[in-house]
Amino acid sequence: MASHRKLGRPTDQRIAILKNLVTALLQNGKIETTETRAKEVKSIAEKLITTAVKECDNITSKQVKVSKAKTDDKGKKVTVSKESKNGNKYEVVERVETTEMVAVDSPSRLKARRNAMKWINKNDDSVVNKLFDEIAPKYKERKGGYTRIYKLGPRRGDAAEMAILELV
Repeated sequence: MASHRKLGRPTDQRIAILKNLVTALLQNGKIETTETRAKEVKSIAEKLITTAVKECDNITSKQVKVSKAKTDDKGKKVTVSKESKNGNKYEVVERVETTEMVAVDSPSRLKARRNAMKWINKNDDSVVNKLFDEIAPKYKERKGGYTRIYKLGPRRGDAAEMAILELV
């Protein structure tokens, strides 16, 4: 038995359609499409949200050295005059090194993010961040059923059954 519906398309086109629909659903929270596509996107989106919820709190923090430009009282960068080996003089921005605590994904969360990237368009990294930072904490207490399908009836023209798929 096949794992996904064929949707009457070759494999590459079918995967492209599903990626676009999953990306649009996670980005906008609601899409209108045919009923069979909605059912297929629902299963993919539910799996992505479930893995994101499992990895919701799996973050560690780490100290990192950060180099910043030194500023004066007015917020302007402080420059220092330097001389090159050839005798030329030039201005250099003075820098200050500090250490800051930065949040870092654990290995299992990183793997979950990479698996989510398989079903989200490559140019939309912000959607993956939204999935793990906004959507997953929202559904943390929920045990499943993150999406809902409303049936709209037949589409004018080809009479395909239409549906709205939205995040609950």
